[in-house]
Amino acid sequence: MGTALATGPLLLCLSTPALAAGDDASLDALEQQISRIQSEQRALQKALVSVQKQIAAHRTVAHAGNAAAHHGAGGAHQIASLEAADHEAGIAVASAEHGEEANNTRPAHFGGNGHLRATGPDAQPSFSGMEDTPTVESVVGHRAEDVISRLAENGVGPHSRETAGAQAAGALGDHGVFHMGPVTLILGGFIDASAVEANRHTASGTFNFWQATPFKNEPRYHTDNFDGSARYSRLSLMARGNVDKYSTISGVFEMDFGAGAATTDAYESNSYAFRLRQAYLAYDNSKENFHFLAGQAWSMLTPGRVGIIPRQESLPETIESSMLAGQTWSRQLQFRFVKDFLNHRLWTGLSIENSATLYSLNNFTAGSSDGQVVLPTGQTVTVGSDGTGLTNNALFPNEIAPDVIGKIAWDPHWGHYEVEGILHFPHDRVSTLGGGKNHTAVGGGGGGSMILPVIPHKVEVRLAGLAGYGIGRYGSVLLPDATLKSNGAPSPLFSLQGTAGIIAHPNPLIDVYGYFGYQQAGRSYFSEGGQAYGYGNPAYNNTGCYTELSGNCAAGSNIHSVMEATVGAWYRFLKGRYGTVEAGVQLAYSRIHAWDGNGGAPDTSLSELFMDFRYLPFQ
Repeated sequence: MGTALATGPLLLCLSTPALAAGDDASLDALEQQISRIQSEQRALQKALVSVQKQIAAHRTVAHAGNAAAHHGAGGAHQIASLEAADHEAGIAVASAEHGEEANNTRPAHFGGNGHLRATGPDAQPSFSGMEDTPTVESVVGHRAEDVISRLAENGVGPHSRETAGAQAAGALGDHGVFHMGPVTLILGGFIDASAVEANRHTASGTFNFWQATPFKNEPRYHTDNFDGSARYSRLSLMARGNVDKYSTISGVFEMDFGAGAATTDAYESNSYAFRLRQAYLAYDNSKENFHFLAGQAWSMLTPGRVGIIPRQESLPETIESSMLAGQTWSRQLQFRFVKDFLNHRLWTGLSIENSATLYSLNNFTAGSSDGQVVLPTGQTVTVGSDGTGLTNNALFPNEIAPDVIGKIAWDPHWGHYEVEGILHFPHDRVSTLGGGKNHTAVGGGGGGSMILPVIPHKVEVRLAGLAGYGIGRYGSVLLPDATLKSNGAPSPLFSLQGTAGIIAHPNPLIDVYGYFGYQQAGRSYFSEGGQAYGYGNPAYNNTGCYTELSGNCAAGSNIHSVMEATVGAWYRFLKGRYGTVEAGVQLAYSRIHAWDGNGGAPDTSLSELFMDFRYLPFQ
């Protein structure tokens, strides 16, 4: 049988008709012969594995006796190896079978790292009709959402530098992957040693909190600052299993040490607190093309790279932990419902996400409790409250409804495009002795993003933006969402943010990038009894913003806009089965403008040099 199968393809090759220019008949004949060769190759692969198993079984029986234990263990090891070979055979079979689904579809194959890839622009491997090759389900089913991300063939491809994303997408059979019965565990993360040299003392390390950038009236403006830490080292774990033939369930944890605690000692132990980044479950059904996510994850407003898929967010390659001024993002609780159409090209999503209004309460008198202020009329406004139990000393906002986010994503054969919208409902209560009134405002906005693969997988341009009212906290600068009106009702502030970047990958070892980001906040204010209130009030005193140690400077709490321009590069100088070791450097310049007030519209700047060494053992 093996001889016949082996000689079949050879005879077909020898009998290949001569191909004349423009000879469609010859092309059709060649395609038919390729199909027959692939079919016979699959049959041969199955036959060889079957024979190998039989040989192993006979050897195990023949070596029974005094050496039974020794040879039994060896036979078991050999059978396990052959079962692994059978699994790889299933992969090869699946690859060839995917290629025969349509006349305009070229064969699919698995790359060296186990990724299922489509070699033609229209290739769309099917998730059904594979009852005769059950091994396909263990390869495709367990990674349905990651395989789908590779079917877009939009010239962009999945994000290569995030932790769980890179391992989870096709890591089956690779290092950092363990199998516990029907559940697959996938490890991710990296060891990070980063530092920054800045021309201002910002006291925030590699995380930029632009609103705290000092103006000239502060001594911190006039001194450089160096700070380094390993606190942003990251750990991630994914668990995944099949629910049935078409659906999978997965859970993701992602943590780092970015949180500070009351016991953090920056002079000796540098003991930063372990913090939650992501924790969510995801259900994916490849038959109905339905996807569900519940838990803490990147907001659906965060730009993506393909479809609407977790762990495929479009994030800048910057070293700074705050990423980039104007970057749209948040990590928060959500319930996300996604449906895709047209062979995973068109995606629609609805996400119900946790709401948290960020207020500016300039010049209002503090109330008797945290989260309360007193109006000039003597009324008390409650916008938040301290947490209880395990959340003591954490201020939680007063919200009446979650944020509602909708998104449409489109993946043609070139590029990735998104449009999105959000509704937000700022809410507070205005109280007097013996009574009060609730106030709810309606905010929201819209935006979108795109990735243009100028040279697919080599050079790409990224553009993203978001504008609206009451949505400032979704930008990296954390400009306020709202302030208060004279009656104490929420007053949503206009917000505008955007980013643009060029990213180049000249070879697999080097990434080079340049970004520009911008974010601004609107103004809303009133005056009462000669006193200014609200955000951006032109009566605020800015007369001392350029005089050191002067206290007459309201600029820091009335930021109008923040701009950042940055360039950087990563070099992977070690890469192999042991993982990847890379080094990065980044130059960043930020300009912060305040709203004009009494004394003008002051500004300040921040120049930074970031450095990073990173070991990614599972990539």
